[in-house]
Amino acid sequence: MNWKNTPPRYGSLSIGLHWLMLILIAAVYACIELKGNFPKGSDTRELLKQWHFMLGLSVFALVWLRLLARALSPTPAIEPAPPSWQNLLAKLMHLALYALMIGAPLAGWLILSAAGKPIPFFGLELPALIGPDKELAGQIKELHELAGTAGYWLIGLHAVAGLYHHYVARDNTLTRMLPGRN
Repeated sequence: MNWKNTPPRYGSLSIGLHWLMLILIAAVYACIELKGNFPKGSDTRELLKQWHFMLGLSVFALVWLRLLARALSPTPAIEPAPPSWQNLLAKLMHLALYALMIGAPLAGWLILSAAGKPIPFFGLELPALIGPDKELAGQIKELHELAGTAGYWLIGLHAVAGLYHHYVARDNTLTRMLPGRN
């Protein structure tokens, strides 16, 4: 399979990044949801929080590679072509998903920075983006949590749209992004 996108299908780079991002985002959500099952201050709870931070920052790093790959390769055509209103909705959905993949991790980094806490990243400590400000940390945390909730909906709608295109519209939207297909 070609690593670059071609007119009929996504290349291995785009496909690999798409599914890797799904796995990372699912792990980010799993870590933060599972954290609530453990007592405050426990090692397991703290470990889940650290993994939430590190995996979220991994999403932040990889989204830039995805955007570069998208800019350098053509988007494969949907066959048969959907109505223009569906193309517009798809563009808005992708814009919202990219905003989530950039905004939520960036907000998390800002929360830790404003809270005066270390920003762990796989054995490294990233620099604070802003100075300590507990009130600002709380405000950003509210936005971060709102983005997380919106993310459930965006990801769910994205998945439903892919299934709709495959099973109802019967176009190639989903198959363009499946690994191992020709």
